[in-house]
Amino acid sequence: MELLRLIAGNVFRHRLRSILTILGVAVAMLAFCMLRSLVDAWYVGVDAAAPNRLVVRNKISLVHPMPLAYREKILRVRDVTGIGHGIWFGGIYKDKKNFFAQFGISGSDYMDLYPEFLLTDEEKTAFDKDRQACIAGRKLAKRFGWKVGDAIPLQGTIFPGTFRFVLKGIYRGAQRNTDETAFFFRYDYLNEALKKSTPERSDKIGWYIVRIADPDRAAEVSQEIDNVFKNSLAETLTETEKAFQLGFVAMTDAIVASIQIISIVVIAIILIVLANTMAMTARERSCEYAVLKTLGFGPWFLFRLISGESVAIAMIGGILGVLLSIPGERIFFKLLEDFIPVFEVQGSTYLMALAASFIVGLVAALPPSIRVSRVPIADGLRHMG
Repeated sequence: MELLRLIAGNVFRHRLRSILTILGVAVAMLAFCMLRSLVDAWYVGVDAAAPNRLVVRNKISLVHPMPLAYREKILRVRDVTGIGHGIWFGGIYKDKKNFFAQFGISGSDYMDLYPEFLLTDEEKTAFDKDRQACIAGRKLAKRFGWKVGDAIPLQGTIFPGTFRFVLKGIYRGAQRNTDETAFFFRYDYLNEALKKSTPERSDKIGWYIVRIADPDRAAEVSQEIDNVFKNSLAETLTETEKAFQLGFVAMTDAIVASIQIISIVVIAIILIVLANTMAMTARERSCEYAVLKTLGFGPWFLFRLISGESVAIAMIGGILGVLLSIPGERIFFKLLEDFIPVFEVQGSTYLMALAASFIVGLVAALPPSIRVSRVPIADGLRHMG
């Protein structure tokens, strides 16, 4: 108990220095939480992937299309229970900076493959009835102030021309990390326009989403689908949705690795700052520590005294940083909502930040504790702090 009282009294003995160090730790842990959450956001598509969904694409690359006629052949493969097709549109809404994901899809059958996208039966029916119908995520609709019934024009880039859509539904995510920023429209509306302007590009899609009955047979079903189109003009590559998403993440491995390294560097910097603070504190209190040693208190007691103060400062800063990350999460996502669909600080990230704070506090106390234990009592008593 006396040790705890000594630690509590020492934490703010040099008030300004302690407050500045705590603020430094808080800012570092805030940055750590934001950076780690940015890495998590990179993997949100991987985490949301369903084990019973497969993605069928052109074997050469995703940018090479496949014939629409493949649909019926895939449906005849054993254990295939659902299918939908899609294509990337890449249009411009009013201004180039208004970027969001846009997909031409087969219809409500495509949305049925994603139970995490919540739509009413009325919205699905309205989407299927109107060829110009579109569906938008809740966050995307909020971003542009869209309401059901609004007309939404998109200027094509990959596919030339202006396409006008009517919003028939706004989907919500079943979980907090579900992407609510996507835009879906009817592929047949695009296909009809292509038949008039560039017939050679019509009846071609980018990928098929396939639902299977048994996720344990994903590898076998994938092989069976690819065998159907072996030696054709457009051979296929079928893989699980998770593997497909990981392929996209792999394209940005360098970015993800850089963010992870920066998050570690942030911790290293604050470790140096806290270690310097504790070293200054130990030098100033050399005489006090010498007196304690004279009274019979050994190196283990002094280590607990110094490390207790260091850990207390680090943990106060860590807790403050975690609390700041709660509003920081909303601010950070607001700044990056054009680039990432979901940004959320996970509970595991908070625990990592607090654990890092504890470790930083403990490690920062090691050099001054070792130095204090080695300084002779007479030398310590001569020091005037």
